[in-house]
Amino acid sequence: MPYHTQPQASHFISGRYVEDPAGVAIDVIFPYTGETIATVHAGTAAIVDQALAAAKAAQPAWAGMAPRERGRILTRAAQIMRERNADLSLLETMDTGKPLQETLVADATSGADALEFFGGLAGGLAGETMQLGEDWVYTRREPLGVCVGIGAWNYPTQIACWKAAPALACGNTMVFKPSENTPLCALKVAEILTEAGLPDGVFNVVQGMGETGKALIGDGRVAKVSLTGSVPTGRKVYAAAAHDLKHVTMELGGKSPLIVFDDCDMENAVGGAILGNFYSSGQVCSNGTRVFVHRSIRDRFLDRLTERLGDAVIGDPRDAATSFGPMVSERQMEIVLGYIENGKAEGARLVTGGERLDRPGFFVAPTVFADVTDEMVIARDEIFGPVMAVLDFEDEEEVIARANDTAFGLSAGVFTRDIGRAHRVIARLEAGSCFINSYNDAPVEAPFGGMKASGVGRENAHAALEHYSQIKSVYVRMGDVEAPY
Repeated sequence: MPYHTQPQASHFISGRYVEDPAGVAIDVIFPYTGETIATVHAGTAAIVDQALAAAKAAQPAWAGMAPRERGRILTRAAQIMRERNADLSLLETMDTGKPLQETLVADATSGADALEFFGGLAGGLAGETMQLGEDWVYTRREPLGVCVGIGAWNYPTQIACWKAAPALACGNTMVFKPSENTPLCALKVAEILTEAGLPDGVFNVVQGMGETGKALIGDGRVAKVSLTGSVPTGRKVYAAAAHDLKHVTMELGGKSPLIVFDDCDMENAVGGAILGNFYSSGQVCSNGTRVFVHRSIRDRFLDRLTERLGDAVIGDPRDAATSFGPMVSERQMEIVLGYIENGKAEGARLVTGGERLDRPGFFVAPTVFADVTDEMVIARDEIFGPVMAVLDFEDEEEVIARANDTAFGLSAGVFTRDIGRAHRVIARLEAGSCFINSYNDAPVEAPFGGMKASGVGRENAHAALEHYSQIKSVYVRMGDVEAPY
C-alpha cells in the first residue's frame, strides 16, 4: 500500500481528522490494479451531527470576518495547492485511475484556480444603492449559512474546490461529502485550507454513501445543497432539498452534441472529439458523445480518428507517458461494457474498440460506433465511459433539431471555419456550456452548468456568487411616515 494513500482518519471536522470505526468500511480501490490502497468509514449519525454542528457554530464568525481576509485565506490555500501539485496529482491518479498526464494539469491546478479566483472576488462583494427622491434603498449580499456539497468521483479535488471556493468567499461554511469511490482527495483540500488559516469548522469533510448524503441534505441546519452527479441522483437530492425549500445547485449529466461541419479543420475536429469522448476515459459529464459529422466528410473523419486513437498510450496511470487509463471502478466498467453490447445489438457499426482490454484493472478500449441513429440507446443515454457515437447529417437545420432532441442540455460544440455559422448554430443549441472549434475547456472565469435535465444554477465565474448568497433589500425613509390613522 503506498504510504500516502491511507489518510489519518476518515473525516475532517473542525480543523482535525476524526474517526468513527462504527461506520461502514469503504475500501478505496486503485483502478489500475484492483488493489485496496486505503480504507475509510462512512459517516455515522454522530459524525454527521458533529460536522453540521461545527459548520453551524463557525459560520457567524466566518461571515463576520472582513471579506478581504476571507479572500486572503483562499488565495493562500491556492498557493499551497500549486506548490504540492505533484503529490496531489498522484493522489488523484491513485483515487480515480486517471493518467498522471491529465491530473498534473487539470485537477489540483483547476482547484487552485477556483480558490484563487473567488479569493480575489471576496473583497469585492457588494450591494447596490437606488435613490428614490429623498428616500433610498440599499441592498446587502449576505451568506446563506451552512452549505452541503456532494461530490462526484471523476474530479474529486476540482469539485471540492469548485463548491468550497464560492461558498466560503461569500461567508458560508460547508460540509462536503466526496463520492465513496474517491474519498481521499477532499481530505487534502481540507488539510490545505486549515494550513492556510481557515478557522475550524468552516470546511468539513464527511465520508459516506447515499444514506450519509441523505442525512446531510435533510438536516434543518443546512441552507444550501450543491450536487455534482447523475440526473437520477439529482432528482432525488432536489426533491429532498425542496422539502425545506433549501437553495440548490445541480450540476448533472449530459448527452451533448458535437457538430462537425464539412468546412472544419479536420485535425482540430478530430482532436476536439477525442477530448470530448476519451479524456479521463470518457468519464466527464460535459462530454460530446453524440458526434454529428457531415456525411461528405464522415469517412475521412472516421479514418483519421481511428489513426489517432492508435496513438493512445494505455497503461499505468502513474507513468507520465500514459494517456489513457482505466475506468474508476469495476461496476462502472461493467455498465459501459453493457452499453457497448447494446450498441452492437442495435446495429451500430463498430469502428474500433468495443471490448474490455485483456490486462489487470478496469480498462475499456476507446470505442467508436458509426452509423448510429437518433433512437439508439447509445445515442440517448449517458454512458459515462469511452464510447463515441458518430451520427451523419446533411444540413444545418436538420442537425440543430436533432442535437436538441434530448432531455439533457449540459454542453454542445461546433467545428466550422464559418464563424457566422458557428455563432448562429451555438445560439440555437439548448445547452449551458458551449464551445466553438474547441471542446471541454472549463476555466473558472466561465460559468459552468446545464439547461433542461442537466442542472440548476451555475458553478464558477461571478455567476456562482448568486447561488451562494442572498440579497437583503433595505428601504430608508428620510422624512416622516404618513399613516392613515
